Amino acid sequence: MAELNKEVVDLVWGRPSSGGVSASIFRRWTQGFVFSENEHTALEQFEGGPCAVIAPVQAFFLKNILFNRESPNWRQMSEEEQKTALCTTLSEILESACSSPTTEFCLVTWAKGQSPHTSTQTNTQTQSQTQDMPESSQPSQEQQQPTALAAKDLGFEQFHSVLHKRTVVSVSGLREEVLSLYHTWRGCCGVLLFLYSVILTKGIENIRNEIQDTMEPLIDPVHGHGSQSLVNLLVTGHAVSNVWDGDRECSGMKLHGIHKQASVGFLTLMESLLYCKVGAFLKSPKFPIWILGSETHLSNLSPFYLFLSPLGPESPSEQARRVFQSFDPEDNGFIAESLLEDVMKALDLVSEPEYVSLVKSKLDPESLGIILLGPFLLEFFPDQDSGIPESFPIFHYNGLKQSNYNERVEYVEGTALVLGFEDPMVRTDDTPVKRCLQTKWPYIELLWTTDRSPSLN
Repeated sequence: MAELNKEVVDLVWGRPSSGGVSASIFRRWTQGFVFSENEHTALEQFEGGPCAVIAPVQAFFLKNILFNRESPNWRQMSEEEQKTALCTTLSEILESACSSPTTEFCLVTWAKGQSPHTSTQTNTQTQSQTQDMPESSQPSQEQQQPTALAAKDLGFEQFHSVLHKRTVVSVSGLREEVLSLYHTWRGCCGVLLFLYSVILTKGIENIRNEIQDTMEPLIDPVHGHGSQSLVNLLVTGHAVSNVWDGDRECSGMKLHGIHKQASVGFLTLMESLLYCKVGAFLKSPKFPIWILGSETHLSNLSPFYLFLSPLGPESPSEQARRVFQSFDPEDNGFIAESLLEDVMKALDLVSEPEYVSLVKSKLDPESLGIILLGPFLLEFFPDQDSGIPESFPIFHYNGLKQSNYNERVEYVEGTALVLGFEDPMVRTDDTPVKRCLQTKWPYIELLWTTDRSPSLN
């Protein structure tokens, strides 16, 4: 890792003007993937920052246990089941980050005998005792690796001086290696070791080519928060900086967005504040699990209404909405009538000039020169039903201990009501969680089983 350390550090942490990452910021990122004592399928986050990695891993973890595991109770898991599901999840994200089938996978671990849980004397003894021993005779990873809370004395420079890179050339080999490193992921700095593995598997240069601002680090060295590029890398395998569909041109610059339907989704409170617009590829994922973003934190929401079947590909109306909005980059809700023919061609609709002219006169009867999204969808997709029932159970997850009642990381259960219009008679609350969900379901109402609504922060 020696020759890669500076490149990785610059990409992840940037180049702080003070000359280094503060000890308090780095400490927040030194935890591993640890399950809550109160919720067997929920990962726990000790301090602010690593949610940019933990929340996407939690989302994929839920996807795997809900759709790939036969069990009547998805909230109960044995330790062996936790091990299998977590390692399957980490492997899946690494596979997604791999730029091509011929690219090697990289796993970043501790150099032999250098795990930070032991004293210098113990490290020396461990090295001399295990260096030449066969793997089957060596102490297990569980014995060698520290717990997720044992990194108090591990500094930024020391951490980067004891890393080792493993290379794996096949998917089957990757899955075996990830499984064998289970206690590494669970232990001290497991989150960072996994993040570095994703980065080296993707390729530093590939990530730089996808990030909009190459000077922006993946982790803010001042506040410790992960960037949108980091979240997108873990969710989609691409470190693009934006959440809209496809690429957009702005003042001669090409701004990269999301190019295909994601497995798990992303919604953000920032959209309700009109700071951004999340595209259909993240809003309507293949599986009904969403990462929820606030100004400073990421959590998860899992609607239970479709746990038994994935959402699948986008519906024709969803595709039409996405294509229409690609011709409306400023999100005005309308396009110039001159673009209608291009939209219809992109959707494989009849686009003969005479028919397009007829549609224009129908959708723009006052000759304003614009075509509104709503009437366009009603004209061509009048009977499209989203398939969402009017009410369904939902579960909200927030891994940050202090954001949970009594600091117990547990799912908060509730019921969602999805209406076709705003009804003041059934208005429930106006919490950040609800405002975040309204970016996908404008007239959603939430009823929680607890006395207080779950926190988005």
